[in-house]
Amino acid sequence: MAEFKVVVADPETGETFQREVDGQDANRFLGRELGDEIGGDAVGLPEHTIELTGGSDETGRPMREDVSGTRLKELLLEGGVGFEPSREGERKRITVRGREIDDDIAQINASVVDGDGDVAAALGEDDAEADE
Repeated sequence: MAEFKVVVADPETGETFQREVDGQDANRFLGRELGDEIGGDAVGLPEHTIELTGGSDETGRPMREDVSGTRLKELLLEGGVGFEPSREGERKRITVRGREIDDDIAQINASVVDGDGDVAAALGEDDAEADE
């Protein structure tokens, strides 16, 4: 059974919210690719649409949009997702994961692209800040 941590970003406020999904909600993510838009009801945002923007597997390997499928691939990178060079012209061979979500993915990054209402209020995060 698939189980994911989904990190939802609200671009309007710059806040992020983490949710754990499993069961039928997690199955909604299987087979989807980075850049796909899905309904937010899987993470508790029924009035919103979210876009899949990234993720990583259990070992921390990042997903890259330019690698097809779910496979692992070694790439010689000059920068971007998976490698940040420390000097100009530096390249490094890095293992990354493809853009399709499967059971090996541990974390999915998503961003709210459309919807009505406050994201924090819909996820119940406003109550926690008011108590502190």
